[in-house]
Amino acid sequence: MQPLFITGIGTDVGKTLVAAIVTEALQADYWKPIQAGLDGGTDAQIVDCLLSNNQSVVHPELYRLKTPASPHIAARMDGIVIQENDLLTKAKSILEKTGNKHLVIEGAGGLLVPLSDTLLVADLIKSLQAKVILVSRNYLGSINHSLLTAAYCRNNGIDVAGWIFNDDYMNYENEIVHWSGYPSLGSIPKMDTIDQETVYQQAIRLRPDLLKVLT
Repeated sequence: MQPLFITGIGTDVGKTLVAAIVTEALQADYWKPIQAGLDGGTDAQIVDCLLSNNQSVVHPELYRLKTPASPHIAARMDGIVIQENDLLTKAKSILEKTGNKHLVIEGAGGLLVPLSDTLLVADLIKSLQAKVILVSRNYLGSINHSLLTAAYCRNNGIDVAGWIFNDDYMNYENEIVHWSGYPSLGSIPKMDTIDQETVYQQAIRLRPDLLKVLT
């Protein structure tokens, strides 16, 4: 089954929250291939705590890097090089284990974040032949960042399922959908509490639209 790759228009746009909601909605497996920064808990640990179904498996990261920085810099500081072949081999192994379940893969930052001196997040997405869910957070400037991300996907043959919007600022969603040509899969309101119950509620709400683009 084609993996789902969660990427964003930048850093701190809510990819991990969206990944948890999508994973819960589909009762999918989750994998964060590269974790940069270990203090305060990892994204995989956060997702694991937010899931309430008993079908999803949170797979361990292939690379756990100490420094909260771009992965290629964090890896360099740890004295390692992130290898695309190792990522693809691990992805194949996980996909074989998931069987008929979806696999949700969470990326690092945005599409053009370097993973090594020769590999970008976008390159990994294409090598994985993944379908992408784009995460956009509503803030001043997000239209430009969103449309740049969408244009890169279209110009580079990246398979995009659609947008999930996060947070509240102004109603930018319709403009981004119109100009990008990619559909909205849902909008997550700003939440005062993020826990299993609120993630489950959002998952149930988004599930029908997710299933439409995945079947």
